[in-house]
Amino acid sequence: MMLSFRATVSLFVGLFLWLAVQGVYAAGPIFTPAAPSVAASSYYLMDFNSGRVLAEKDPDKRVAPASLTKIMTVYVVFRELKAGHLTLDEKVTISQNAWETGGSKMFVEVNKQVAIEDLLQGVVIQSGNDASVALAEHVAGSEQTFATMMNEQASRLGMANSNFENATGLPMPNHYSSAHDLAILAQALIKEFPDYYRWDSQKEFTYNGITQQNRNQLLWRDASVDGVKTGFTDDAGYCMVASAKREDMRLIAVVMGAASPNARANESQSLLNYGFRFFETHRLYEAGKVLSEARVRKGETSKLSVGVAEDVFVTAPRKHFNELKAESQVDKAVLAPINKGDTVGTLNITLAGETILSKPLVAMDSIAEGGFFRRLYDAVVVMLEK
Repeated sequence: MMLSFRATVSLFVGLFLWLAVQGVYAAGPIFTPAAPSVAASSYYLMDFNSGRVLAEKDPDKRVAPASLTKIMTVYVVFRELKAGHLTLDEKVTISQNAWETGGSKMFVEVNKQVAIEDLLQGVVIQSGNDASVALAEHVAGSEQTFATMMNEQASRLGMANSNFENATGLPMPNHYSSAHDLAILAQALIKEFPDYYRWDSQKEFTYNGITQQNRNQLLWRDASVDGVKTGFTDDAGYCMVASAKREDMRLIAVVMGAASPNARANESQSLLNYGFRFFETHRLYEAGKVLSEARVRKGETSKLSVGVAEDVFVTAPRKHFNELKAESQVDKAVLAPINKGDTVGTLNITLAGETILSKPLVAMDSIAEGGFFRRLYDAVVVMLEK
């Protein structure tokens, strides 16, 4: 059933007051310029907080990810650190296999012991293939087993068009990802590991007397850019996952298959500028705050506080936030017992008649079953309401 008129009005009034505080008043026709032309085989531009897609081309096309693979490599290691299975100062013995790995290098030496923190910076900043293999072997015993861990995380995150066969991104027949999947991965990495993500904005790293610069050219061009990773192989072309934060808005841009290092930087910058120029993102509702009440049947109490389990961010064309409409729909029959966090409805945010965001409405409290007569009475009421 719909929430009461009073509860629905409360949602609208809350949204209107929030907009008034932001200084957004005048409504007008919605016009958003088309995304810029991007010279890449595929690309994806997404708001970090709301997840709204602002521009895309062949986002689910399976392509060689090159060194963008290493975003997943460090993500897996970060999770192992968080779980307490590793420590940053833990030493890794460099194998002959890791040392021999071709491509970009951190220049670790065989049988030397290197701290995990140094190896991670060697992967993130220097894109070291040798460091990637050394971490994979230390965490999982072999790079092949580590790839299984990578694929487990890809599945958990919903990366439906990704399969990893190694920790480096060196070409293999069944090693692929997509622009969409890499945006999902970057979003998870930034959200879950902000302390480690700081390395992505580091412009250079020195190890064994050798200083190498971060290949992300945007770190020098745009102060709002703070990550994430570049990649290149003959199969993949020049690729980049870039993230930037301006005021309270963060965007993630993925560009696959550009023609040169300058092209991938230019195209990524073009996408980021487009997103920041023509869209804005704000938090509308806070996690855990009560938005309204729902009527409960067969419970020891008849009223249930309803809200959202996580902060609700909305991305919309600039200067059109005052045209957003919020509607809360509760399930037709909310019956006890109810556990805190149970989904009991949906919060829909629309703009010009189009739903731009839907979030589950959840129970803010638990409600046990009522006594026999309460359950009997409500059972009759439920039958009459059908």
